[in-house]
Amino acid sequence: MATSASATVAAFCFLLILNVDAAAAVRHGQKMMTGGGRNIRRNLIDNGLGRAPPMGWNSWNHFGCNIQEKLIRETADAMVTSGLAALGYQYINLDDCWAELNRDSKGNFVPKASAFPAGIKALADYVHAKGLKLGIYSDAGTQTCSKTMPGSLGHEEQDAKTFASWGVDYLKYDNCFNTGTSPKERYPIMSKALLNSGRPIFFSLCEWGREDPATWAPKIGNSWRTTGDIKDNWNSMTSLADQNDKWASYAGPGGYNDPDMLEVGNGGMTTEEYRAHFSIWALAKAPLLIGCDIRAMDKITFEILGNKEVIAVNQDKFGVQGKKVKKEGDLEVWAGPLSGNRVAVVLWNRGSSKATVTANWSDIGLKLNHSTVVNARDLWQHKTILPINGQIAANLESHACKMFVLTPQ
Repeated sequence: MATSASATVAAFCFLLILNVDAAAAVRHGQKMMTGGGRNIRRNLIDNGLGRAPPMGWNSWNHFGCNIQEKLIRETADAMVTSGLAALGYQYINLDDCWAELNRDSKGNFVPKASAFPAGIKALADYVHAKGLKLGIYSDAGTQTCSKTMPGSLGHEEQDAKTFASWGVDYLKYDNCFNTGTSPKERYPIMSKALLNSGRPIFFSLCEWGREDPATWAPKIGNSWRTTGDIKDNWNSMTSLADQNDKWASYAGPGGYNDPDMLEVGNGGMTTEEYRAHFSIWALAKAPLLIGCDIRAMDKITFEILGNKEVIAVNQDKFGVQGKKVKKEGDLEVWAGPLSGNRVAVVLWNRGSSKATVTANWSDIGLKLNHSTVVNARDLWQHKTILPINGQIAANLESHACKMFVLTPQ
């Protein structure tokens, strides 16, 4: 391939890794470690939770309320047999609709008998036996969003102890039927209850970004939704990417911005759009929670979700969220630092026609001489390209992006 500064490379999503000002990146990533929540944050990190964004599966995007224990067991089986578990996908998360409408005489949750006759504890044991972890769902209100089961408002301590006794590893905590009280008042109660439950439980806040949770949730949780719910289409995915982007400086190891779950494999977007979806979520250090039926994945879906090189960017130990650094109409450059004085970059054509997207070293924060030569690793084609210098460009189809890893020579 050409070695000139304007080397054009084939379409697909694009990631670069290069030298960056590491000190500035560390300052960027540590912003969320300051303030009144430092003690709780330290406790969560001591539990070993959220050192990297969580990876796993959630039932809602594909199945909604149509969940039962056979599906969950088969999904756990598929996570292992497909090879996804070996790539780091570990959480099998139940969303809404797993419980009966009413609590028992002692005020405890009751798993829905028609869907989970063996109970949640038995399901957790099955999932754990596969080397995986089980997640569950509740709501910081009087009912969950489906109106089919109670919320945890006023039952936080009791429910946290119940989840711990069942062997739950992850809690997604929604925001419906909340009586109008600020989430800043309701969510810390569950955070404390989980910390006192006797079991490390990843705490995923889901108040839809209503009160800018990035500014306060790092004190109490491992991840926080910055957006409303995702839909399986281009407009929804790109809108959520933009909404999440503005909070990049608040994320870091132990706590991550969450633009909602992945739609890859559900059929509403093209292959290029799904590649872009996965690439931007990975760069943004978003939770990688699969939302399709992994029992029936096609080859293309697995190739996207199972891209080791893209996953490695998401799981990089530096933990700093990448962000949009350049925009010229519908042509964008996203970038963020990685460990080892590297930086990740995505070139993205969000327009309706083919176009060339260019990133200069200065666009992505590189303090390199314009003549500095780098090798380019294409993360989607899994090829190393001849050295380039000064800038890199990709001629991209509509809605496509390109991913590379660049290493200075």
